[in-house]
Amino acid sequence: MTPRPPRALLSRALLAALAALAFPIVSASCGDDDGDDGDDGDVGSRCDAPNDCYPGIVPADIQGDIICIDRVENGYCSHTCQTDANCCAVQGECEDGHPQVCSPFESTGELYCFLSCEDAEVGDLDSNVYCDTYAHRGFQCRSSGGGAANRKVCVPG
Repeated sequence: MTPRPPRALLSRALLAALAALAFPIVSASCGDDDGDDGDDGDVGSRCDAPNDCYPGIVPADIQGDIICIDRVENGYCSHTCQTDANCCAVQGECEDGHPQVCSPFESTGELYCFLSCEDAEVGDLDSNVYCDTYAHRGFQCRSSGGGAANRKVCVPG
């Protein structure tokens, strides 16, 4: 007859297995732009400081000053701009092909690049579904604020 493991050992193993199912380990990775957790360093990615943004791109190549917008929960990678053409101007900056716009943000008085969710870009998709899919999970489409020049952009919900 084969000895059976103690009940306490089985209970711990069962609890560990259930915990792994309920709380999977999430690994942050750089460079994936599939609407995941927002940690890839592109526009809209979470950040604590500007150097968290645009990995793999020489900062001097970006057409504007890189910024981590701290008025957005968990930070928001972007850069200053003068026109829409300043956004996605550098190879590797916007690899997913979804347009960005240069827009004021709230009452900062500055213009920044944001993923656009304007009607012409989202097509038949719901604008919040578009942001959740092509920006990052939990992002929503809303006005950038900033007065008459505001745009519809994807930001954390």
